Amino acid sequence: MARRVSLPRADDLFRPTAEGEKSVRAVPDTSPDRVDEVDAGPRKPSGRVRHDEKMTVYVTSDELVDIEHTRLSLRRTHGLAVDRGRLVREAISLILADFEAHGDDSALVQRLSEQ
Repeated sequence: MARRVSLPRADDLFRPTAEGEKSVRAVPDTSPDRVDEVDAGPRKPSGRVRHDEKMTVYVTSDELVDIEHTRLSLRRTHGLAVDRGRLVREAISLILADFEAHGDDSALVQRLSEQ
């Protein structure tokens, strides 16, 4: 008779490890006493937290090689070990902050207008 191996479920892998531990979310606290702090500062990427949302983006082979080259360069030159997801979130944060600050004169509007 063959035995089945019992593997942990996703809920078991991503559960809090301590009793009463709060889960970390990438959503800013928008309670009335914190709204000024959220709106006042520059946009910041979420960094290394468990993300609740997912988005699929298709890139060309050359774009993927460029992302990987940048990731390895950050590690080699600056000692920053980041994954591709974090690199992309940082880039998105930078371009959105530039758009919020400069609007029509932002790099995003200029690049999209060229296409």
